[in-house]
Amino acid sequence: MFLMTLPRWAKRLILFGVDLVLIPFSFMIAYSLRYGMPDPVAIAAIAWRPIAAVTLLGGVAIIALRLPNFKLHGLENRAFGRIAMLAVLLGVFSIVASYMFQTGTPRSVPIIFGAMFFLLSTGARMVALFLLTGLRDRGLSRIPVAIYGAGAAGIQLASALSQSPEMRPTIFVDDSISLQGLVIAGLPVRSPSHLARLATTGKVRRVLVAIPTLEPARRCSLLEDLSRLPCDVQILPSYVEMIENGTLADSLRTVAPDELLGRDKVDLDIPDVAKTYAGRVVMVTGAGGSIGSELCRQLLDCHPRAIVLFEHSEFALYQIDRELRGLAGRRGVDLVTRLGSVTNANRVRQVMSETKVDVVLHAAAYKHVPLVEENELEGALNNVIGTRTVAEVAVALGIERFTLISTDKAVRPTNVMGATKRLAELVVQDLQNRSPRTKLAMVRFGNVLGSSGSVLPLFQSQIEAGGPVTVTHPDVTRFFMTIPEAARLVLLAGAYATGGDVFVLDMGKAMRIADIARRMIELSGRTVREGGKDGDIEIIYTGLRPGEKLYEELLIDDDSLRATPHDKILRAQESHLSEIEVQAMLKRLRAALEQGDPDGVRSVVTDYVQGYHRQEIAGYDVPASS
Repeated sequence: MFLMTLPRWAKRLILFGVDLVLIPFSFMIAYSLRYGMPDPVAIAAIAWRPIAAVTLLGGVAIIALRLPNFKLHGLENRAFGRIAMLAVLLGVFSIVASYMFQTGTPRSVPIIFGAMFFLLSTGARMVALFLLTGLRDRGLSRIPVAIYGAGAAGIQLASALSQSPEMRPTIFVDDSISLQGLVIAGLPVRSPSHLARLATTGKVRRVLVAIPTLEPARRCSLLEDLSRLPCDVQILPSYVEMIENGTLADSLRTVAPDELLGRDKVDLDIPDVAKTYAGRVVMVTGAGGSIGSELCRQLLDCHPRAIVLFEHSEFALYQIDRELRGLAGRRGVDLVTRLGSVTNANRVRQVMSETKVDVVLHAAAYKHVPLVEENELEGALNNVIGTRTVAEVAVALGIERFTLISTDKAVRPTNVMGATKRLAELVVQDLQNRSPRTKLAMVRFGNVLGSSGSVLPLFQSQIEAGGPVTVTHPDVTRFFMTIPEAARLVLLAGAYATGGDVFVLDMGKAMRIADIARRMIELSGRTVREGGKDGDIEIIYTGLRPGEKLYEELLIDDDSLRATPHDKILRAQESHLSEIEVQAMLKRLRAALEQGDPDGVRSVVTDYVQGYHRQEIAGYDVPASS
């Protein structure tokens, strides 16, 4: 519409002109009501001089009170207060003008005049707002939405959406019985039981969850319930975040990893952690990786004497050093950066000796299943021989603790990556049998949300690109944990280790990757396109990759579980190979590596890893609409 495209100064001029015209009009109405004179010509003949004077002074007052600066869409108490102030001033001006020009105006006229101006000025604005909104919406198809949560965030969201060209708030939904039946911000508040009927009839086509303080477990449960409705479901950030992002569309935020867990985060903030590492020199291998870097961050809170960052990648080492250097200095922790490979025994020994390491956290590994599947030699060299090298040096130097970071893919693996991690576990268990001083332990992770190569950054980038989101199989499941949970589990394992332990975190039920993808799309503020239903992002299934399992396990033998001081952390005492078997395995593996024989590597893992079998998968293609 033409009026909406006018520059701001032109709109202010129009508002000024309307108020200015309403001054003499209100004055004449006041005279007409007082004297019963409907003829404006007769009124003007009697009172033209005071009307002209009051109009002139009123124009000055309008500018002084900055009434044209108040947007129509921003009408609120402050704007109405300014209009009331102007009405009072106009009444005073009319009294003064009556005395000046000796018109003998009755005292009731200024009162009627002021009241009439206030009513006409506010009424004109409200009518204009109604007409402009109607004209704006006539060419738009605004989606009717229900706002779940009638608290402060919901009210602020409703206010923001009232100006949105995309969505139209129609109702509040809230669990609180005390709010149900009220009208808040012009919208009725109903119970969640009304949503199904409203969604079915099309009166609500989208539900916006506006409860920023909702606990992760409750949020996941709520989203699961709402996902059954025949409408879109989105979760939006707080109003403050929307202001910072600029517009409603921009406020659709990146999903935090803990929102995808389907459970509450595990509280791993235990005093035993700080006691174990306080005043000691801790070496973190793979310090620039996702887990290694988080370990270094959390170690700062444990007040070690020094942290040795050992990393093969120069750039990754530079990044973590730049991030932590200032923090470490302020906390009185020495930060030592060392480049090197875990397969280089001389370099590992040199670094451990010169820095006088007390604790080793071994996070260096190749972990991407498809890459290691096609690069068996490097995977075995880094994951098995590298672990053996670091652990042997730690034992030889009498280092206090050594913790290996392993994976649930090491349990009955179907891929080389998992098999090499299981061999690394067997190596550590074997060394423990001949190490009276060093306590060696292992930690098995589920999938770590947000780590490099995990589904979170992959799905996030696909969502930001507009889709599609790719999932290998509709039934594939995984255990999930966050990076901070994973790092804290490693630190706790070091504190609880007695020697040869395998630690796992109780991560609840395994989750379907397809559900993770769907939840990420919804939490990002988009909708899923599937089953013939329109939406923003499509999920397609690409088929299991070679070596990929439908589901993972955390333990080889569930009967081996033992309790720890933390009810969510479990310890397993699992069977292991004899020293002779481990030496034979390492001899065969080194021979295969020296000869560049990938089949030899696979032969070793087949013979020594319980449950290993090579899994070749033909493509599994599910239509997007299934």
